[in-house]
Amino acid sequence: MRRLALYIARRLVMIPVSMFVIMTLCFGLVSLIPGDPAAAITGGYATAEQIEAVRDQLGLNKPLGERYLDYVGKVLRGDLGNSFFTGRPVISSIGEYLPNTLELIIPALVVAIVLGLALGGIGAYFQGRAPDRLSSIAITITQSIPDFVLGLVGIYLFFYILRIAPAPLGRLGIADSEPTQITNFLFVDSLLTGNWPALGSAMQHAVLPVLTLGLIYSSYFAKTTRATLGQAMNSVQVEFARACGLPEWQVVRYAFVASRTAILTYGAILFGVLLGGAAIIETLFSWRGAGQWALDAMLKVDVPVIQGFVLVVGLMTLIIYLALDVLIVMLDPRTTHG
Repeated sequence: MRRLALYIARRLVMIPVSMFVIMTLCFGLVSLIPGDPAAAITGGYATAEQIEAVRDQLGLNKPLGERYLDYVGKVLRGDLGNSFFTGRPVISSIGEYLPNTLELIIPALVVAIVLGLALGGIGAYFQGRAPDRLSSIAITITQSIPDFVLGLVGIYLFFYILRIAPAPLGRLGIADSEPTQITNFLFVDSLLTGNWPALGSAMQHAVLPVLTLGLIYSSYFAKTTRATLGQAMNSVQVEFARACGLPEWQVVRYAFVASRTAILTYGAILFGVLLGGAAIIETLFSWRGAGQWALDAMLKVDVPVIQGFVLVVGLMTLIIYLALDVLIVMLDPRTTHG
């Protein structure tokens, strides 16, 4: 237990170091983005003097080193700056948009895990046989379809043709009233306030984007499950379990237990990918999530928003990976703490 505590302490110490590296790289890369935020703010008819005045107001005329030190000082004080275009604090915008993204990617990750385990498990159990080949075909098809194409097909089929899905115009219908904001999570606030019409509408609007992301990313999860579980099914431990006369379901369960660390690892990786990778689906369904918000900021070269988004997503990813490492160490005592 003491070794585990020391391991966690070392990992916690590394988080500020990693965040400093992320912060520095983000600042440097954003500074290289082509485009002038001042020119975008003032518009195409602004004079050179007006653009220069805006640049001076935003601090863009300062030397790069001075801007970097100002940026680091603000971050250390918990200030991520204000948007160049709206003037709104970045931290408050993240508090508004990030819950929307989490309420999209968490159910999508559940769908991806369930489908991925099913497809990968079938392929691993029936290696070289017809179910394995059918599973491989399904994995290949879902992996080769871009997420926005699948989303567009879903909108056309279920909204335009069948009329069983709501219009992709946001998280609620036009006539629906939003629940009183308590946690900024729409599903949670609808439950806490007893706004059942809003909860039902939100769930209906979430079906298509959740299934789109879940289907696309289930293929990646299925490939990992197929490889790790297939290796476990051919291991000496599984052969010994079968030789002992154990039921087949118990043998498969032992194989899943033997391959759980790789499956858990890939699940955490997918969560980190979805934090920033759901931007196109959020835009397609007008989801108003953090990815859509950051994508719009990149198109406008809204530097504080881009930097704030990268920092928050980076911190969340580091925390998720830390929790994953601790969980794996607790599940598998053979894992080293070094």
